[in-house]
Amino acid sequence: MSGRRPRASSQAPRGDAPPRSPAPTGLTAPPNPARIAGYTGLAVLGALVALAGTLVQAAWFPGGLLIALASCAGLFYGGRVLVGTQLGALAPAAGWLIAVVLLLSGRPEGDYVYGDELGLALFLLGGMVVAVMCATTSRLPRSAANTGRPGP
Repeated sequence: MSGRRPRASSQAPRGDAPPRSPAPTGLTAPPNPARIAGYTGLAVLGALVALAGTLVQAAWFPGGLLIALASCAGLFYGGRVLVGTQLGALAPAAGWLIAVVLLLSGRPEGDYVYGDELGLALFLLGGMVVAVMCATTSRLPRSAANTGRPGP
């Protein structure tokens, strides 16, 4: 022996530690109030974007529709990046869809918020397509600072 301690093997089990089960993740994890508040806030923002988009697309038809869909895309993708999960895009999309459906219901007099049928169809279908695209992106891009690897 040269006076050096033997290296601990990573494969040797510790005899004094009790076995641990893995921490639950996803829907089996205990509810986190901060995450629930974040998803609720994103859903409320989705409803506000739906209301604003409805008014803008009806007022300035071709340009307003593009602005409304761009704001939907920004909110849905921003929620996805902020939370880091697909639910981050689905929460504002759910709030957006609920608000759009409520705005579609109209009033007893027969009035509704949308200006014409073409704008209505394009806003509804375009918003749903944007929501699906943002929710189903496979992975978020990672910056070099978050990889933990040295170098460029």
